This record gives sequence, C-alpha cells and structure tokens, in this order.
Amino acid sequence: MQWLPRTSVRIVSISLAFLFVSALPISASEQADKEKVVINEQEIGVATSDFYAALNVMFTGDGQPMKALWSHASDITYMGPNGIYLVGWDDVEKEWDAQAASKLGGKVVAKRIHQVVGTNLAVINCIETGENVINGKSETVELRSSTVFRKEDGAWKVIGHQTDKLGYMAPPQ
Repeated sequence: MQWLPRTSVRIVSISLAFLFVSALPISASEQADKEKVVINEQEIGVATSDFYAALNVMFTGDGQPMKALWSHASDITYMGPNGIYLVGWDDVEKEWDAQAASKLGGKVVAKRIHQVVGTNLAVINCIETGENVINGKSETVELRSSTVFRKEDGAWKVIGHQTDKLGYMAPPQ
C-alpha cells in the first residue's frame, strides 16, 4: 500500500473536521433566525417589486405609491439620477413630488437583482433598465442602483436609494 503524501492527509483531515462540524445540530434560536431570514428574503422580493411598480406609476404623475413605500424617518437618504444627495424624509418627499410632477413617462425595470437580507435590514443591488420620455423624446435608462430597506413596525420600508447619474436628468451647470 502506498502512503498518501502529507498534504493529502491534511486535506482529508480538514474535510472530515468540516463534515463533523456541519453535522452538529443547530440551536432552536439559530433555526428560528434562519427561518426568519428566509421569510424576509421573500418579503424583500415583494418590496422590491412594489418599489419598481411605484416608480413606474410615479412616471405617470402619481407619487403617492412611492411615498408610501418609504420610511418617513429623519435618517433616510436618496441619491438619485439627477445627482442630488438628500437626507431625511422632508427633503426626500419633496423630491418624489417634483419627479412625479415632471411626468417622465416610460418604464424602468430591475434586472440582475442581488439581495442581502438580515432580520431588520436588507440591501438590493440591481441594474435599472428602460426608458423615460423627455420633451417627447425617448431616453434610455441603464444604471446601477442600490436600495436599502429597514423593517419598521412589521413592514419593510425604503431607507436609502442610490443610482448612477443620468445625463438628461442632471441639473444645468
């Protein structure tokens, strides 16, 4: 019988140790946390769909669905495609009102969604693609986006949204 090289023995030993540790039972609280995260992942999927549905409604001039999805706390942030950086619900609400009033038209969808979900916070990153209609002209939307959700009173609320800039939305210099 041929002896295994020392490196192979180490690899086998580490693999067996990993299998042993992974086979140990988890506590009831750890199991409950895992189940909670799975439920939260499903809820964040719904919250994300709701966010993009509300965004598209806002393009028609109705900002209420979007405003209902946001936390109204003073610590929220918005960094939108026009290059602004806002902190707090009062300023963010004004921005949603202004965007709704501009009736951008078109439609945007989230693609390549990646989510990281915890018990009370979640982050999604995606590519927003679609179009807006500016002065009767179709303008392409394709930008990177991050949205942060916080669970407040049992509901997932947006507390941060950040996108790349869109040239046609940037304020004049």
